[in-house]
Amino acid sequence: MIRFAIIGAGRIGQVHARAIASHPQAVLTLVYDAFEVPAKTLAEAHGARYTLSVEDVYNADDVDAVIIGSPTAVHVEQILGSVKGGKRVMCEKPVALGMDEALRCQAELGAEASRVMLGFNRRFDPSFAEVNARVAAGHIGALQQLTVTSRDPQGPPASYVAGSGGIFKDMTIHDFDMVRFFLGDIVEVSAFGTNADEEIKAAGDFDQAMVLLRNADGALATIVNSRTCAYGYDQRLEAFGADGALSADNLTATSVRAATATQTDARGPVLNFFLERYEAAYRNELGAFIDAVVADGDVSPNVIDGVEALKLAEAATVSAHEGRTVRL
Repeated sequence: MIRFAIIGAGRIGQVHARAIASHPQAVLTLVYDAFEVPAKTLAEAHGARYTLSVEDVYNADDVDAVIIGSPTAVHVEQILGSVKGGKRVMCEKPVALGMDEALRCQAELGAEASRVMLGFNRRFDPSFAEVNARVAAGHIGALQQLTVTSRDPQGPPASYVAGSGGIFKDMTIHDFDMVRFFLGDIVEVSAFGTNADEEIKAAGDFDQAMVLLRNADGALATIVNSRTCAYGYDQRLEAFGADGALSADNLTATSVRAATATQTDARGPVLNFFLERYEAAYRNELGAFIDAVVADGDVSPNVIDGVEALKLAEAATVSAHEGRTVRL
């Protein structure tokens, strides 16, 4: 049985707590948050104890592994503290707000960098994972193009933007990891951003973005982002190769389709929240992490992948704001 602590009792911490509760080899023993009410509420819901001191997590004798779902600004501090305390760690994305901090984290971890998991949960989505496996198996020949569509029904409040690092580090970071999952390392990035939300614009960020990326072999990837999607949480992927294509579509609450005199192949609305859309991915992610902990092995994706995804996010930020292609 792997004994878990959760750092951060917000909505992502609650998701991980539910995933822990559903796994037969996991138990939640400790919750940390800077505020007592959310820490106590989450802990009591899962029969755990809580603390308002993060040091208690690092030093706990009844904790084998830590899941970090705190604000990005403290990720590095909490990763390093947990590892120094002898804990295995899974941390939500991004690893840090800037490359200097991310590289410092990787350097201080040393060999442990490949043993700290980064929360790029979309690799574990059943549909996306199947597309990746079939591409790797050669079902569509050499991969030539990848299209990743990620649109949110609503953006964050403008007050959130400054601490998030902007859309490329906060939202597109998942898509950058997905591109690397399929194409490996990227050598060229061109990004464009605009706004439908004046408050986000005034805060200095974009709420609409497109990114074109190229790897060393010449394969291309396109990322399409929006934070104003009227029809829900739009999450799709298409891989195009020399011998065909594979695609993963949006999910709806049921698989029912309707055909009438006025519509054909009509479905219900797509799932409207990322916690619903990626519920299976979060469970699968935790399962992969637990397998690695039990085997005392490396994890994937890890801090090294987090550093590389952040490198793409920074390149996209420069490209979009300066109007130029960034070569890596």
